[in-house]
Amino acid sequence: MHRDELARYLDRTLDVARVADYCPNGLQVEGREEIRTIVTGVTASIALIEAALAAGADALLVHHGYFWRGEDPRLVGTRRRRIALLLANELSLFAYHLPLDLHAEFGNNVQLAAHLGIVAEGRAGEAELVAYGVLRRPDTLERFGALVAERLGRAPLVIGDPARRIERVAWCTGAAQSQFEIAIALGVDAYVTGEISEQHVHLARESGIAFIAAGHHATERFGVQALGAHLAARFGIAHRFVDVPNPV
Repeated sequence: MHRDELARYLDRTLDVARVADYCPNGLQVEGREEIRTIVTGVTASIALIEAALAAGADALLVHHGYFWRGEDPRLVGTRRRRIALLLANELSLFAYHLPLDLHAEFGNNVQLAAHLGIVAEGRAGEAELVAYGVLRRPDTLERFGALVAERLGRAPLVIGDPARRIERVAWCTGAAQSQFEIAIALGVDAYVTGEISEQHVHLARESGIAFIAAGHHATERFGVQALGAHLAARFGIAHRFVDVPNPV
């Protein structure tokens, strides 16, 4: 498949023009024209680039790419090493941030819901980043937290009464602790996201709404995997997901 054809397909499928983001979405670094093998991962770190090269990939597709708003734009230090490694090996880098979070089929939010047994009912907040719905099998906070740990492969930080019954849930993958008050306003029993800040511990205790910080990396692994599998099935591209461990 031609690199530019893949770029057009991904941009159109993820509807990148619809979302105002903090970074450019799409083809960020141009590599060789023909793409036969693609590696997917969460963040375009040197470790992931090296893994993609070891797998013989022609392109790397990630959720967290480069060129974030407010960053130093100079190609020095770690940034230079990453870009140089991509260019020297003609490895294309595709990155999709908020468009991948929000997509109705391949999005991080919808994929996380599927793994946790949540039936989505709607979305709320700025850009509708926060999703909400109900658990297929309502349970106590303690047992729901255990389910999160099992499905994501890491123990979450759970703030709340372990015996509380959890039925209605709001969630947003990644670093979305700032959206907690939206979840509170929705009247849910628990909010699931990747990270938590100091003030949100107090807010959870005082509001009575449970807070589950399940890991930024862990909650955002599923969208890019689903998208890579879709590309493999549709275009016959070889696909491999590489998980570079991250405790955050």
